[in-house]
Amino acid sequence: MILSICTISFRHQLVSIEHLAKWAQQNHFQGIELWGVHAKNLTSQPEYNKDWLADYGLKITMLSDYLALNATEAKLQKQVEHLCYLAKHWGAKKIRTFAGSEASANTAEHSFARLAKTLRKVCQWMSRHDLNLVIETHPHTYADSVPATTRLLQRVACDNLKINFDALHVWESKSEIIPAFEALKQDINHLHLKNVSSAEFLSVFSPANVYSASGSREGIVPLFDGAVNYQEFITHISQHPDKSVRNIEASLEWFGDDCKKTLARDRYLIQQLQQCRDPLAI
Repeated sequence: MILSICTISFRHQLVSIEHLAKWAQQNHFQGIELWGVHAKNLTSQPEYNKDWLADYGLKITMLSDYLALNATEAKLQKQVEHLCYLAKHWGAKKIRTFAGSEASANTAEHSFARLAKTLRKVCQWMSRHDLNLVIETHPHTYADSVPATTRLLQRVACDNLKINFDALHVWESKSEIIPAFEALKQDINHLHLKNVSSAEFLSVFSPANVYSASGSREGIVPLFDGAVNYQEFITHISQHPDKSVRNIEASLEWFGDDCKKTLARDRYLIQQLQQCRDPLAI
């Protein structure tokens, strides 16, 4: 597993990209998932790029943003082209977005057809840059369940449409994580790893809350301390017969406090688990 930190974890802290790169290197991460707004705000400092990051033994594994899928085609294409430019600048091979802002069960057929058509256009624009569009499994979007995500992939029918498998949100959809992963495996090229103490606190991950500096962090817990069984899931990944699965790119998507302490320990425990040691016994 190629493991990244997310710059969004430090969204409310006064830290530089150089500081994060040094820290990620020191703590044996292999990559950084760069939040789109951070990438945009770094354009005035072009000396920070893929070559600079490579000096730390790191790469940008994914550029994470939010496409305005309901905008006019001209406005959406302009946004996509700018993100493609940023992705190429940082050497990223994929751009993450969400499949709209409406749950699959509430999406009318004509709305689904429009969503699929729009995503197909985005994929075609991005294919010119040899980039993947990555849809995140997430509640209150069309990709909120395995069947809905599968239907969307089939309808868009573009080779460069991939999935960011957010294990917590798949669990939130009442699916078993490992069977869900196997069902979507051929289209997954990134993982988001985070946990919660119990289902009653799942609302803590709502965008309005996590993006707020004064939002609640109750229920957000380290990877191996919560309701989702990551010991089982990461063992499944690390022992998978498919080498491409064992080498999949993943991000520790931490939204709580004590960022460095939590991320460093979770990274260490994942390493122990991959070496066939029980992290919960440490």
